[in-house]
Amino acid sequence: MRQAPRRSYIRRLIVSNAAASAPAPTAGIGLFLPAEVHFDDLDAMGLLHNSRYQVLVERAWIAFWYARGFGGTNGLEDDAFNVVKAFTITYEAPLSAPGAYAVHLWIDRLGSTSATAAYRVCSSDGGTTYAHGTRTAVRLDRTTFLPTPWSDRARGVALEIMAPHEERAARR
Repeated sequence: MRQAPRRSYIRRLIVSNAAASAPAPTAGIGLFLPAEVHFDDLDAMGLLHNSRYQVLVERAWIAFWYARGFGGTNGLEDDAFNVVKAFTITYEAPLSAPGAYAVHLWIDRLGSTSATAAYRVCSSDGGTTYAHGTRTAVRLDRTTFLPTPWSDRARGVALEIMAPHEERAARR
């Protein structure tokens, strides 16, 4: 009877096939927010479950906007009344232990009613990228549920972490 491969062999195989790092912006673009990975976030292989990456990114964005006074008492007031139109992710290296990590966030594109944010799920020091991608949100009118422009205040905050044009063009 043939034995199943050992878990350590599988982990080495995954690591050896993973890319070394994601295309990251230069230092000083965006910001890093802390992210905590718990034991129950890991799958049966001992890796961060694929669905948990999006949760880490969403929690980081919520913390970012709340810290700047957006969301109100119910979390859905004004500019916080928006929906995710698209979420992309590329996995670079396995995240295989509970602990402290970071989500690196920056705005890649800002339209009149939508915003595309780029992110990296990375080590606390930003040196190792586990996954990267984009998240596009569209602001909605609370009554009609149709796209509506971002407020000047929200645009100002978004511009604070906007990648320069050269950085955005290099990633396309």
